[in-house]
Amino acid sequence: MGHHFALLKIMPLRGATMSALLLAASLGVAHLSAANAQTNEKPQDQNKAPPAATAQDNRDAQKRTDEFAEAAKAINGPAGNPECVWLGRRVVNLMWRDDLDTAFRHLDLYDRFGCPGGHVQATFRCLVRFGATIDNKIPDTLNTRIQACWINPSAQPQNSNFPPPAQPAPPAPPAAAAPAKPPAPAK
Repeated sequence: MGHHFALLKIMPLRGATMSALLLAASLGVAHLSAANAQTNEKPQDQNKAPPAATAQDNRDAQKRTDEFAEAAKAINGPAGNPECVWLGRRVVNLMWRDDLDTAFRHLDLYDRFGCPGGHVQATFRCLVRFGATIDNKIPDTLNTRIQACWINPSAQPQNSNFPPPAQPAPPAPPAAAAPAKPPAPAK
């Protein structure tokens, strides 16, 4: 430790240099003290959620689980898989709220999971048919309607002015092959 004092004898510090070093050292100590104080001053009950919030979270989690189970029972194929249900409903919700950029990013994920894109289209079409019944003032009206349309995309509102969804046309029978003309003789 004595060698540090030897450097001071060899390189005497001027007043401004010494002041700058002292200021830098004091700022470093103050910064460390403030960071240490922030990490040590945790409220005692920070990890414990209020009982009402925990109960609400449990109900929400159970509701989501029930919705996924309902979709899996009602829909055969990948559209009933939980990841497809979750992503697909988010895509439809974002499209309804005109957040198309985010909807398309979610749609890319939806496609990567191998989920059927046609189901999103049919669900959104159903949601548009029920648009008049969605009340933004009542919480979860939109989410409930999206879930219902996801389960049954061909649902129709009562007293609807909308025509029922068109059934896809059956494939046309192949045309009878006409006898081929022989090629014209070359001259």
